[in-house]
Amino acid sequence: SVKKGFDFTLMVAERINQTVEIIKHTVDIEEKGVKLKLTIVDTPGFGDAVNNNECWKPITDYIDQQFEQYFRDESGLNRKNIQDNRVHCCLYFIPPFGHGLRPVDVEFMKALHEKVNIIPLIAKADCLTPNEIKKLKDRIREEIDKFGIKVYQFPECDSDEDEEFKQLDKELKECTPFAVIGSNTVVEARGQRVRGRLYPWGIVEVENQSHCDFVKLRNMLIRSHMHDLKDVTCDVHYENYRAQCIQEMTSKLAQDNRMESPIPILPLSTPDVDTEKLIKMKDEELKRMQEMLNKMQQQMHEKDQ
Repeated sequence: SVKKGFDFTLMVAERINQTVEIIKHTVDIEEKGVKLKLTIVDTPGFGDAVNNNECWKPITDYIDQQFEQYFRDESGLNRKNIQDNRVHCCLYFIPPFGHGLRPVDVEFMKALHEKVNIIPLIAKADCLTPNEIKKLKDRIREEIDKFGIKVYQFPECDSDEDEEFKQLDKELKECTPFAVIGSNTVVEARGQRVRGRLYPWGIVEVENQSHCDFVKLRNMLIRSHMHDLKDVTCDVHYENYRAQCIQEMTSKLAQDNRMESPIPILPLSTPDVDTEKLIKMKDEELKRMQEMLNKMQQQMHEKDQ
């Protein structure tokens, strides 16, 4: 894998004043000889309509389309060179102005949590004081638990991991949901050029860990937990999709078999036909039907495995 490089796809769900659309950006990153093809799937405009009923449908459809394409490629002849465009992680931005999750946040995450790893974020964290951020994080964690939303769970550390890694892992778990600040400008701070936001009272630095959780989020996504996010996508979310596809195909096959092999209609009894012969014919027919049913069930069981 190190030789070939890695594919990693992030989905970003945020609120911007425009219609929902899927925007895809791909960049190639190389660090210490290891290549990473990073794809960002942006979904601006989500949740901004007057009627937000099923506003997440274009997003769930996109995730399913990537699963479907991977399933087709996996079933084809060129299985060794499959391009993995499955969505490995969804960054879900929660506005800082409310008092926790909105109904649309709950519905969106519940619509996606069986399909993708969800990582909730608090957007525009520079709008809040440190105490307000702590209270909002506690509130969001409580509501995620209350509404049964399945967000990405950090795996437990192995007992043989070094203490530094265990401490970093502990900090990440305590940090969620990550409170982040974004900026597309570079400003001067302490004699250095940094990415940040310039205000009349000072500068907010995106990569200053005392200002926000951006650095922790970045390290978690493309360093410490990228492989686990990919593994959970493959072993849990994609396998659920794949099992559902196989089950639907098996059910259709069984239905087609029943239509192609209709049960013969036994002749009506007449005074010339012996009653015992009719009973024997019916018994044989029932036995044949039972054998056919057992065979179909065995085929379905083998395909599910």
